Amino acid sequence: MAQAKKGRLNYRCPQCFARDLDMDLFYDTHKDEYYCLRCCFVGSEEKILQLNEQNKNKYGMLTARIDSFNGDTEKVTYHQYKKGEF
Repeated sequence: MAQAKKGRLNYRCPQCFARDLDMDLFYDTHKDEYYCLRCCFVGSEEKILQLNEQNKNKYGMLTARIDSFNGDTEKVTYHQYKKGEF
């Protein structure tokens, strides 16, 4: 989603993003906090950055390709995907 105007960086709502929705947060200058129009999220910039780091775990293995699932007690083997490779 593109940023609508120049200036303060647009942040995505971490609660909506966790549900695979892409909603921009709005900034309230009087209260110095961000809020979402779609859900009930309200928070500071530090809270947004912290929750976005937690959401990165969801997509952390996005570029990994599984080689073998192995047994129930063994670890899954995988390799990192490189563009142009199958």
